[in-house]
Amino acid sequence: MEPTKEQPCANNSWRTSIVQADEASIRYRGYDIAALMRQASFTEVIFLLHRGRMPSEGERELLDAILVACADHGSGAPSCAAARLAASGNRQSESAAVAAGILTIGNEHGGAGALTMALIEGAAPQMRSGELTAQAAAEAAVADARQRKVRLPGLGHRVHRKDPRVEVLFSLAAQHQLAGVGIEFMRALEAAVAAQIKPLPMNIDGALAAVLFDMGFPPQAGRLLFLVARVAGLTAEVAEEYARERPMRIRIPVTYDGEPPRELD
Repeated sequence: MEPTKEQPCANNSWRTSIVQADEASIRYRGYDIAALMRQASFTEVIFLLHRGRMPSEGERELLDAILVACADHGSGAPSCAAARLAASGNRQSESAAVAAGILTIGNEHGGAGALTMALIEGAAPQMRSGELTAQAAAEAAVADARQRKVRLPGLGHRVHRKDPRVEVLFSLAAQHQLAGVGIEFMRALEAAVAAQIKPLPMNIDGALAAVLFDMGFPPQAGRLLFLVARVAGLTAEVAEEYARERPMRIRIPVTYDGEPPRELD
């Protein structure tokens, strides 16, 4: 009998339901890797690894769009800038440079999708039961954030007045009948913030959070799938730094404003 989630393996070995690899075969969630290599796209395999099943056509298209949307945002984005800075000083380790970029991703840069999904998750039960409308749920979230003096995730952008990626994701979700309470809540939240605080455009974190929630992903996926996507851009940024630039070419101007020269007593 196989061990349950509550029952540990008798020999204390690691357990996984993701990949089975032995002398004769490799299987992802039960699917033979040779068949996947011939018949599945990388996006489909990402979905399979995370959800345990193959995606529908709409789910594949939406996840593909999310990965494209998050792959890069220019060399000035913190993750890309950090990767290029590391590559400028370390010409021997591509992995170290890419890792430097990954390590910048958090609630302030690229990782707010998880926070936004948690916010949606908190409002969704009352919206689905009819206890709260999307507008009422959004207004309650804004009031709570203002009382606690915290910033709402998924809104505002330092570059875009209107993030061009948002409507693409939402229109694809509607096209494939995958739009649900996640998108409804985020549209209401954007409107409530504009009415109660100031207009703040929904950003890619807010959009991908809404779409991933409506596709049934857990909140943690809001950050993990951003990481999957951004690695593609970071590898390109590092490769370009090595190919086009001299070592140690990044010299950031620094203004000293500490103590003037002084002597020890």
